Amino acid sequence: MKENWYDRHLLAYVLDLMCGLKSVSKQRAKVVPLAHGRVLEIGIGTGLNMPHYDRARVNKITGVEPSLQMHHLAQKRIDNAGLKVELVGLSAEKLPLADASFDCIVMTYTLCSIADPMAALKEMRRVLVPGGELFFCEHGRAPDEAVRRWQARLQPAWGCIAGGCQLGRNIPLLITQAGFELRNMEAAYGDGPKPLAYNFWGEAIAPVPA
Repeated sequence: MKENWYDRHLLAYVLDLMCGLKSVSKQRAKVVPLAHGRVLEIGIGTGLNMPHYDRARVNKITGVEPSLQMHHLAQKRIDNAGLKVELVGLSAEKLPLADASFDCIVMTYTLCSIADPMAALKEMRRVLVPGGELFFCEHGRAPDEAVRRWQARLQPAWGCIAGGCQLGRNIPLLITQAGFELRNMEAAYGDGPKPLAYNFWGEAIAPVPA
């Protein structure tokens, strides 16, 4: 689909502002420091996770981000963090990466905007070592029916403003349907309007072959 003027020139800065809010940063801080070894970050965006990584635990980060307009913002934060990071300008639905090549994956506020989330999650499972961890923090489908109705009402406009972001995705269901085992997941409303602020965070494990 051809990008419009907003997507080309403003979207990266709008998402950087929204995803850089203090309340969102607090959520990132719950999962990103857990990353270790060879790390794959799905949807590295503008590099907002960089300050949260524990440099003593990370060997290298491969950051996947299809929106090339975000790369220059991400590179600034990468340089400031002093981490070894490789930016890959491709979609998560078809990763040009070898099987079992990462110890863990970090995914924060990303699954909502991937066109085919199931394909992306299956690719993540493929590139993780058996028993490898997916550390995630996402927003999605609220537990309250009244809030879900508002998510549906807001979706058409919100999707245009926020780069195709889907407010009502059932994050835990998608992760488990892709073959991951959920561990230590928590969910709660965060700060801000409830239709935008129901968060899921925790850890999912890639299965070990029998």
